[in-house]
Amino acid sequence: MTQLRTVQVLGGGSAGSSAHVRSLAAGLVARGVRVTVCAPAELDHDYDYLGTGAHFVPVPRRSDPLAIAVLRAACAGADVVHAHGVHAGVRAALALGSQAQQRRRVPLVVTWHTRTLADGPARARLLRLMERKAVRAAAVVLGTSSELVDRARRRGARDARLGPVSIPAPRRGSDAVDGKARADLGAMDRPLLMAVGALEAHRGYGTLLDASRLWLRHDPVPLVAVAGEGRQRGALQRRIDTDDLPVRLLGRRDDVTSLLAAADVALLPSRWEARAPLAQEALRLGVPLVATAVGGVPELVGDAAVLVPYGDAGALAEAVSGLLADPVRRAELAAAGRVQAGTWPTEDDTVVQVLSVYDELCAGSRIRRQRPQSP
Repeated sequence: MTQLRTVQVLGGGSAGSSAHVRSLAAGLVARGVRVTVCAPAELDHDYDYLGTGAHFVPVPRRSDPLAIAVLRAACAGADVVHAHGVHAGVRAALALGSQAQQRRRVPLVVTWHTRTLADGPARARLLRLMERKAVRAAAVVLGTSSELVDRARRRGARDARLGPVSIPAPRRGSDAVDGKARADLGAMDRPLLMAVGALEAHRGYGTLLDASRLWLRHDPVPLVAVAGEGRQRGALQRRIDTDDLPVRLLGRRDDVTSLLAAADVALLPSRWEARAPLAQEALRLGVPLVATAVGGVPELVGDAAVLVPYGDAGALAEAVSGLLADPVRRAELAAAGRVQAGTWPTEDDTVVQVLSVYDELCAGSRIRRQRPQSP
């Protein structure tokens, strides 16, 4: 039996999609699939795709002819190409385009992990074009939330299915580790609120800073810690300094799980999320979560988190204040979070679903290749 060969394509690579590709590569290799990961070189440094047993091909982030040529060469001879994200889907479609007139066409699978949010009508039009290009080139689109599946269908996907992705389960440290994390942040005698994610406008950190002003009336005042880096760091830090807000920007951290496990409440104030890694980690760790009721978040967390409207600093502040004043409610949410996390697909479930899609597409490709050509 011929060994199945798949190429996994990442563009910029969000934390969720990059971790998913590592998990998927490891699971596929363990099942005898030959896997090549095509991604920016720094992602292999961060996620060690080579360590899964996969091949790794560094591809520049830019979509110039050289990058597409590298991707096209890596996809040569593949049975299935699997792109993760809309941008990666467009690049993979361009790389496979030269095969459109060939007898053997390589099926493309696109996993749509999250939405890219546009600022301005011109950017929005460009994103709609990219979304249409990616989903219409795909034989199957796997949306990580029902909303993304519906969006893919509206953009013209031939076959869009729900493909929920679970990040690897975090390993919780000991109470001593949690205590050290709090001590390092200066939160031994005050509540610790934890947010994680790139410092970008759509993450809702402006609203979080507005809410932190309202928490100044607490005694003791909660400390808000934000792990992540991004273009808005300077602007956010200026606001923190000017208004003397109880917020610390921690930058990139490799101990996010320990920090989150030490928190009293996790915060997710984003404008849009699908299966947010922070939400998954918080519920699995039993950390009460306050999140915005956007995108796939309600579907992901069910009744195991407190949901508030996006951009409403008052609602966010009130929800957190209520939890800090109610340890029984926090304990109930912690227990409900672990139960809800148990309903999510495991990494193994995800690999099995993806492999079944590959087998389905490859069987269809073999039938088409065996079909006699018209004279």
